[in-house]
Amino acid sequence: MIRNALEPWHLALLLLVCLLVFGSKRLPDMARGLGKSLRILKAETRALRSDLPDAPPRNSPHPAGGEETAR
Repeated sequence: MIRNALEPWHLALLLLVCLLVFGSKRLPDMARGLGKSLRILKAETRALRSDLPDAPPRNSPHPAGGEETAR
């Protein structure tokens, strides 16, 4: 139904709108803040995974311990 939904000119238009809305001085600061947030999130997820050694494998269709219960 939707073909070629995201083309290069769409990205250029989006960048232009962001530039007009936020201004050229704030965009690098916003990108830097987003990068820092993503690094923190990545570090925290690694820490959580290392804290749970008995967690079920990622490809497991069911939680550890068994069968699904009916409500």
